[in-house]
Amino acid sequence: MTEKRIIRRLKKRLTVHFGIDGASRVAFSEDVSTTGMFIRTANVCPPNSRIRIEFTVDDNLIQVDARVMWAKKVPQNLFHLAKKSGMGVRFLRFQAGEEHFLRFLEGA
Repeated sequence: MTEKRIIRRLKKRLTVHFGIDGASRVAFSEDVSTTGMFIRTANVCPPNSRIRIEFTVDDNLIQVDARVMWAKKVPQNLFHLAKKSGMGVRFLRFQAGEEHFLRFLEGA
């Protein structure tokens, strides 16, 4: 299957904190781009939810508000067997660290 996205996604595993009422859950990214990321987690938020995401790149805190575009929940005992368990999010607005994040992506 060919890639349909115009925006380049980079395979990057980052520890991310996320949640609807603050970044209280912990997960990992699988890929990132300038417009969003895939978060691998068993604790997905419903599609269309607005969430806060926090992570660090090169010791700089990145805070971004995002919208859950799609989510795939897998039972906990099957989580490590499933290929895409988690959620795809689109960045809405950076609260902190946008310039550090873009520099991180350019250097990858």
